[in-house]
Amino acid sequence: MSSSEVTTNQKRLRLLSFRNISAIYIFVFIFVVFSLVTPQTFLQEGVWRTLLDAQAITVIAAIGVMIPLVTGSFNLAIGAEVGFAGILVAVLQVKAGIPFAMAIPLTLLAGALVGLVSGLIITKGRIDSFIATLGLSSILLAALAWMSSSQQVVGLQEGFRSIATSRLLGITVPAYVMLVLAFVVWYVLERTPVGRRMYAAGYNPDGARLAGVHVVRLRIGALVAGGAIAAMAGVLLTSRLNTGEPTVGPGLLLPALTAVFLGSTQFKGGRFNVWGTVIAVYVLATGIKGLQLIGGPPWISDLFNGIALLAAVGLSQWEKPSARTGAIRRAFPFGRRQGGDEAEGSAPPAPERAESLTR
Repeated sequence: MSSSEVTTNQKRLRLLSFRNISAIYIFVFIFVVFSLVTPQTFLQEGVWRTLLDAQAITVIAAIGVMIPLVTGSFNLAIGAEVGFAGILVAVLQVKAGIPFAMAIPLTLLAGALVGLVSGLIITKGRIDSFIATLGLSSILLAALAWMSSSQQVVGLQEGFRSIATSRLLGITVPAYVMLVLAFVVWYVLERTPVGRRMYAAGYNPDGARLAGVHVVRLRIGALVAGGAIAAMAGVLLTSRLNTGEPTVGPGLLLPALTAVFLGSTQFKGGRFNVWGTVIAVYVLATGIKGLQLIGGPPWISDLFNGIALLAAVGLSQWEKPSARTGAIRRAFPFGRRQGGDEAEGSAPPAPERAESLTR
């Protein structure tokens, strides 16, 4: 066997290893177990169709968490942002009489503004993102309760509900929105210079700053994008429920965070990534659905997500050193080997490094 064939086999084994795609192996295990335990309900097409549809909004919220995390900022306000947007789009329609075609972009704009405020507090106010977003979450929950009087907002306009319930080829609109959003975010993060700078800003902000990357601007932009995406999740959630429900948004915080950290252990070895996050959401949801079908108590989802979050964070910390090294090498050309002849320490002058990052 030639050396190239050995290398190819090693790459295949690494791609298929449990360490690289553990969520897929866990999904297969869960699927087999619950298919044997409760085949009458678990294998029904309707269960899987509902699962795909219901978790699409969770995926969207998880992507809203992941983007700031790529640049090194926690967003613990994601649940409150979803809930705030869900109530805002309902209040604009019912109490302000604004057509939903205008209420939706206004809500997305409000979500982006929330992200901007969060970014300014973190970067200009020099407050840790964990504390800043926790405080902002409390403020948003207060605003949410004030707007809704802690009651459901009913009487939404005709046609608004069809946004989240319309189907194409048997799949609802939120699932398509989720797929398009995931593809766009994946492309930006993995195929553009902006994405490489974002990873560099998150893993090594001082090094990125020295190389000419505007770390502050990237972090603010990531939080603005995350806020707008959270608002999108809130709009879809309210459309699906056909009512402004003040209690459902905050509940998305734990599953979204769990999915992002579990997803970071997939495919990229400890690096936050889109498709790992998408798969993690559905693996977790499948496990919870199976437990519910066999008569699990209502609190089983919180218990499952809590255990999964602890395990995922532990795994991501274990994976982080190698991923950090890889991310820096991808972002900084002076860390690459060229043709196997150039040593890793042979860095070009600083202006060349900054210029290469903008390509």
